[in-house]
Amino acid sequence: MTTTPTIPVRTLGAGPGLPVSALGLGCMGMSGMYGDSDRAESLATVHAALEAGVTLLDTGDFYGMGHNELLIGEALRSLSADLRDRTLVSVKFGALRDAEGAFHGYDGRPAAVRNFAAYSLQRLGTDHIDIYRIARVDPDVPIEETVGAIADLVRAGHVRHIGLSEAGPDTIRRAAATAPITDLQIEYSLISRGIEDEILPVCRELGIGVTAYGVLSRGLISGHWQQDRPLGARDFRGATPRFRGDNLRHNLGLVERLRAIAGERGCSVAQLAIAWVLARGEDIVPLVGARTRKRLSEALGALDVTLDDGDLAAIEAAVPPGAAAGERYPESQMAHLDSEKKSS
Repeated sequence: MTTTPTIPVRTLGAGPGLPVSALGLGCMGMSGMYGDSDRAESLATVHAALEAGVTLLDTGDFYGMGHNELLIGEALRSLSADLRDRTLVSVKFGALRDAEGAFHGYDGRPAAVRNFAAYSLQRLGTDHIDIYRIARVDPDVPIEETVGAIADLVRAGHVRHIGLSEAGPDTIRRAAATAPITDLQIEYSLISRGIEDEILPVCRELGIGVTAYGVLSRGLISGHWQQDRPLGARDFRGATPRFRGDNLRHNLGLVERLRAIAGERGCSVAQLAIAWVLARGEDIVPLVGARTRKRLSEALGALDVTLDDGDLAAIEAAVPPGAAAGERYPESQMAHLDSEKKSS
């Protein structure tokens, strides 16, 4: 029996926009990026999220080499008709990988866009993708060509909305001049605030929503991470600067400051961190990367945390902008981020 949704709704994009739940579920971690995961628990978590009122599932065709899309497709097939009707799927495409899982750039050529979309539709088992976006801007292909190809898919009925991912201000403007852009997906958290100076103002000027990933910095500021936690060979966090050595010790010190505030508010550190992102604006939808029903339940509890001006001031004092040690990606991956380039 389907439960009545209890999650507030936010709207991505201008005009009629796209109404979505105030929290979305990021599914990347269910397909190997954080090491092994439990397939049955992953499916149960997707179902629990949708039954609780989450309407937005986020995936990428390169997560687990298509594994994540197949997983979501399996979850969708077992939903009741009304739950399936209100479920939206956001897909990132374009990453090039080899048999060992290494990344080799991005392909935003129109022919590649059409190819990627056809395979995603097949794996998901659906006739359309609700939001489609290139995962990283292809520096060798004008964004107008990539977005124009997605716009062709919209006209053909294969895609409903166009998104961007990790795009900088100039790219956002050029994309928006080509076709309506519903949202920008980009990392945004208490310790990743780079969007605030230029990117977020441009999105708001143009009426583009933000789906924020990494709101718990891949578990780093969840309140559950330990200094001596072992990381498997398949967990990409092991190569991430913020999770290494002195950087990790420093960053976990920031978490302890948040833990004190969370204790006063009667919530967990994770709930405080998610509530902070929710408080940054009604045009921002955090994506929570829960891989288990337990973590999902905790994340959904952030919706019950209301932060007043005093709470926000205390959080800002504890973790001011730029407080984190280390970049959010290894240097080789930072080079792929159009969002890190200075605007002209």
